[in-house]
Amino acid sequence: MLIRPVIFALAIGLFSLPAFARMENQVVGTWRMVSATIDQDGERRPVYGERPNSILIFTQDMHFAAVMTNADVPHFASDARGQGTDDENRRAIANSIGFFGTYTVDETGAFSGNRVEGSTFPNWVGSVRSREQLSLTVEGDRMIERFQRPAGPRIEILWERVE
Repeated sequence: MLIRPVIFALAIGLFSLPAFARMENQVVGTWRMVSATIDQDGERRPVYGERPNSILIFTQDMHFAAVMTNADVPHFASDARGQGTDDENRRAIANSIGFFGTYTVDETGAFSGNRVEGSTFPNWVGSVRSREQLSLTVEGDRMIERFQRPAGPRIEILWERVE
């Protein structure tokens, strides 16, 4: 009589499969930045210049990595990363950031938060953001990111899915 419990378990599993299958992770994949603006004192300006060169990757196993840069930052005169002038280093740091960590999605597959494990900005390491601080809204192959900085200004980024 072992067959009845097995059939029952399979029936329950198959019955719940459609609900689980509907939960598609909306953010998984690779995204390129189209634009990023900061709203500060009522004025909107580009965060990573007019030509942002940035990528955001969400893996199926719930990890993410982001590298955001301004393509118009001049090269270092020395051509050596560790030998930039104070001005070159300041400009490079002010116009870029890289960070990685883990993320979560809710029961509908929508982004619900992240935890930063490493960053070129040390203050972000260990930070946890919920949907209230960081929202990612996917609309087809476009994603809108809205982030409220703790000190005030709001940033909005438009991402496009890489095929």
